[in-house]
Amino acid sequence: MDLFDDLPEPTQTSGPVPAAQPQNTKEEEEEEEEEQGLKRKRDDADHHGDKPEDQEDRGEIKKVCREGLPRLRGFVAARRGERDEMQDAHVMLPDMSGCMTSLPGNTSRVSYFAVFDGHGGARASRFAAENLHQTLAKKFPSGDPENVDKLIKKCLLDTFRQTDEEFLKKASSQKPAWKDGSTATCVLVVDDMVYVANLGDSRAVLCRMEASAADQRRPVTLALSKEHNPTIYEERMRIQRAGGTVRDGRVLGVLEVSRSIGDGQYKRCGVISIPDLRRCQLTANDRFIILACDGLFKVFSADEAVKFVLSILQGGAVEQRSGVTEEELKFEAACQQLASEAVRRGCADNVTVILVSIGY
Repeated sequence: MDLFDDLPEPTQTSGPVPAAQPQNTKEEEEEEEEEQGLKRKRDDADHHGDKPEDQEDRGEIKKVCREGLPRLRGFVAARRGERDEMQDAHVMLPDMSGCMTSLPGNTSRVSYFAVFDGHGGARASRFAAENLHQTLAKKFPSGDPENVDKLIKKCLLDTFRQTDEEFLKKASSQKPAWKDGSTATCVLVVDDMVYVANLGDSRAVLCRMEASAADQRRPVTLALSKEHNPTIYEERMRIQRAGGTVRDGRVLGVLEVSRSIGDGQYKRCGVISIPDLRRCQLTANDRFIILACDGLFKVFSADEAVKFVLSILQGGAVEQRSGVTEEELKFEAACQQLASEAVRRGCADNVTVILVSIGY
């Protein structure tokens, strides 16, 4: 049984994509994708890795340009909102080669972007930001495996499990024990294939441009992640089977999410660290990915966030800056303004937004 939900393939028809819900890919299609992946040639261009940063109220630009692959650029904005402490953390690694010993055969590039939204403190989110990608790099398949896709799935599941176990071990050894927890939404791009693993209510969405009946391109918003909260039937049933209760939409009336890293006191009540897994192949129709904590989506729907970014990208000229292209300046401005608008709309929570531009 496939562990991934696959997003729809891009259409070449004159109408927009009828639905933005993920669908399962047939086994034959998976095998064909794997065979195509093995045929990709390794690019000899230089790599430049970037270290994770936890920053606030400022922007950052990371670049990767590889011939024949999507050009990925990451932009980040973080706001405290009305919170006393910034409990979000993020990581942008457009090229993970610096922390990986080797890549699978014929794989040219692995990129990683992640947002972690802490609760009960910032220690779980910071631990995940510092360690999850390191564990992922160690477990990542190498050499010339025949079934890279399934190995990546297993790698993601094992990485989340180990990160949770290691944090819980560290948290329980403290006096008093740490009670921190964190969501995790991680976007892993292997050449042109996007893998998303998430826990909790931070989200990732993709803007895909499709042809319309008027021969114009219109945006379609595709969900790359799935929210986990105790009001969802399957999540509530698991919690109740474990002996927990759901009151006022929260686990034991307290915890808002039903899956997380940390939260040791709730793990016996059915809160788990098994991520939802999805994948999507990037195409020339794809414009950008928004990766953000729930602070953004409390005041923006996914469609509204996509349209907000597009309105800035399609706007007038921006003030030039040496060494930065106009396109990069527009994406940077869109990311910063999206986070600021969330606060302006009254979001009291921390807001962290990563905007990943996709170009060919």
